[in-house]
Amino acid sequence: MTTTLPPRTTARPTEASVAERAPRPRRSPERIAAVLTLGALVVLAIAALIEIDISVPRMIESWSNAERFFVRVGAITFPEPAELVALTAQTLGLVLTGTLLAAVLSVPLAYLAASNTSPGNAWRGLARFLGVLARAVPDVVLAMVFVLMFSLGSLPGILAIGIHSVGMISKMFADAIEQVDEGPRLAIRAAGGTKFQEFTAGVLPQVLPSWVATVLHRNDINLRGSVILGYVGVAGLGLEMSYAFKSLDYGRGLGIAIVIFALCVAMEIISGSVRAAMLGSAHTGSSPIDRLLRRIRPTRSPRQPAAIRASTPESALRRPWTPARVRNTAAGVIAAVAVVAAVLVSDIRWADFATFWARVPAVAVQFWPPSFGSYDAATMVEAMRETVVIALAAALLTVVASVVVGSLAARNVAPNGTARGAFRLLLVTVRGIPELILAIVLIVISGLGTQAGTIALAVGGIGLLGKLIADSLEEVNSGPERALTATGASRLQVYAGATVPQASRAMLGHTFYLLDTNIRAATLLGIVGGGGIGYYLLNSSQGSNYATVTAIVLMILVTVLIVEGLAMWMRRVFR
Repeated sequence: MTTTLPPRTTARPTEASVAERAPRPRRSPERIAAVLTLGALVVLAIAALIEIDISVPRMIESWSNAERFFVRVGAITFPEPAELVALTAQTLGLVLTGTLLAAVLSVPLAYLAASNTSPGNAWRGLARFLGVLARAVPDVVLAMVFVLMFSLGSLPGILAIGIHSVGMISKMFADAIEQVDEGPRLAIRAAGGTKFQEFTAGVLPQVLPSWVATVLHRNDINLRGSVILGYVGVAGLGLEMSYAFKSLDYGRGLGIAIVIFALCVAMEIISGSVRAAMLGSAHTGSSPIDRLLRRIRPTRSPRQPAAIRASTPESALRRPWTPARVRNTAAGVIAAVAVVAAVLVSDIRWADFATFWARVPAVAVQFWPPSFGSYDAATMVEAMRETVVIALAAALLTVVASVVVGSLAARNVAPNGTARGAFRLLLVTVRGIPELILAIVLIVISGLGTQAGTIALAVGGIGLLGKLIADSLEEVNSGPERALTATGASRLQVYAGATVPQASRAMLGHTFYLLDTNIRAATLLGIVGGGGIGYYLLNSSQGSNYATVTAIVLMILVTVLIVEGLAMWMRRVFR
């Protein structure tokens, strides 16, 4: 008797079963909340832009206002050459000295604010709060306080620039520390090194290039911001320009504005050259100094390997002057000379430090307790809301334009070197235009209000965000880009599939930084009629209603704290 067995089947997983067993990405509630928050911010920015109602046809129609203005201006005049040189030197001196002060103060604050070096959460929270506080208080308010303490001159401007810049520099320093490779620091700790040795040998060498770039970038920002300080009595080109406009000498005022613009562009170009000289570039030996040294220095014989040369007693006792060593030494000497010269031309009255203490109680009483004075709370809250609307609308315009301009300015995205150079030049030129001067021109054309402030912020922001986006795109890992290119992907596919995804986190952080910057800048533009809370800030300061100034600063502080909290949360969620 034979038994018939059922046919044997081979168990093969079906497509559905494979899909069911495949690991699925985890969608945490926090990540979903972060995505929804980003969407809500985009919707708010669009609503803000609609509310401001920027109309290009109306601006074109109002061009006749500009024509009548320039007819009244007449010939553009400049200060006498000797006076112009003195004013320029004084302005550059106070900007450089203030930036140096901020860089020095930011190092310990960044150490405490970084999560991987801070001794505890309490220290980290305190350091982050101090940084936000320094960013939230506009430098013009700090200058106003220091003018009351130290009288007119360069010192109020130096202290105002220095303390306000600590907010940005310490934040960038701390972010750079958090992104270091932990290997060297942990190795030093395992070998018994102290906390100081961990920082100086394991962290500092990694973050130094980023720190140098941050300080140079902040110096450019401070030069543009020094214009507004002249409106509260800080000596320099900004003060002379404010005198000229207040006395209706528009020809002289525009002449000084042109000088400031030329200085800003020149400083941008010099800063870029210094960064290239000190830090090199993405490709070894491609900086201008390296190329020059290759032309003037003889090439060593290839028959003698570098390892053999390094092992000789002569090479051990005498370090060779390699291009990198020459570059770093030259940059160090130039930096030292620039610092000494800046302090000398700043004309600091050192005796004021011994006498200002007596004025502190009288000045403090004028600023505390905070009060809205003759303004009602609803008016001030509405003015603050208008400032936030301007900042959001300008940020939306800036992001849209900067993604295009910044991408085409990136080495790994631009179609060729000519296009990259043209867009980099465009970014440098735009960054060189102080937002205050641009706002004044737009106000002349379109009249007072939020429209002029929004456009001025948007144009000025393209120079900042476009550069940050370009740098972030250039710093991505080239491996995924090469892999997609090898599969036959187009340039656009490589950009969308490899370049942008790697830089998206940095670009998100830069956007929040732009929004943070816009809130403070919108406040300052209100001083010249750009709308928002700045109008009340100027009136309160001119009327010596300093308690109202404090109330306005507290409103700005709360707003900036909210933006900073959102930015920190987004960085953590999308890490």
